[in-house]
Amino acid sequence: MITRKPVGKTPTPAGDRTRQAPSSPPAAAGVPTTEASADADVAAFIAQMKSVVPAATAERGRLVFAMDATMSRAPTWDMALELQGEMFAAVKAVGGLDVQLVYFRGMGECRASKWVSDPAALARLMRGVACEGGLTQIGKVLNHALDESRRRKVNALVYVGDSMEEDVDRLCARAGELALLGVPVFLFQEGGDEVAARAFREIARLTKGAFCRFDRGSARQLRDLLTAVAVYAAGGRKALLALGQQRDGAGARLLLEQMKPGAAGA
Repeated sequence: MITRKPVGKTPTPAGDRTRQAPSSPPAAAGVPTTEASADADVAAFIAQMKSVVPAATAERGRLVFAMDATMSRAPTWDMALELQGEMFAAVKAVGGLDVQLVYFRGMGECRASKWVSDPAALARLMRGVACEGGLTQIGKVLNHALDESRRRKVNALVYVGDSMEEDVDRLCARAGELALLGVPVFLFQEGGDEVAARAFREIARLTKGAFCRFDRGSARQLRDLLTAVAVYAAGGRKALLALGQQRDGAGARLLLEQMKPGAAGA
């Protein structure tokens, strides 16, 4: 059973660490700056999102964000903490996003936070969690997602981890139940554990989600994948397709490729 209670405490302010950025030389006439190009990309994406999901009818997406918090996962936990704000930023034009943090660690500990709707709240929750040694508890994560979706629709479950130390048939049985409720599971694996990869691919296949690997320490890859899932949770496949058409939509394109019928996963 997953303990449902807030995790983490509000951090004590650490002081103002803001530094004055060095001034940049003026751009040559007629040559767009990197910032201007990025702003144009963002503006184009927002305009496309508004056409995909009208503001008057858009509903907030609900995303269960699950992570392995055993001892080996500390560096990736810290990386996800730094990146999670971009999930919320990416869905502002789609209708908003509510996220629930789920994690496991130690001797059978598996907890779920309250639902939060802004990056500051999620960051506070994540800062209050210290990774501890233990075995994987992916089955508890899937069971929890089932319980949540039976209460109210969950648009997606994302899981970030590197290994799997459980009965894969039992995990697949839970995945089948999630599929019946229309909850896709997106599994992002760090590293090359083939036992985990086979299990993750099958869970993704059963739920019509996606399995993708990312390189150890690659913040950009993880950012792109998390952002893509957030956009899908908030706006569905049309929103994900729109993101995939953007220059920075590599994560969306990878998910769309894996979500094709019969795809085996990356």
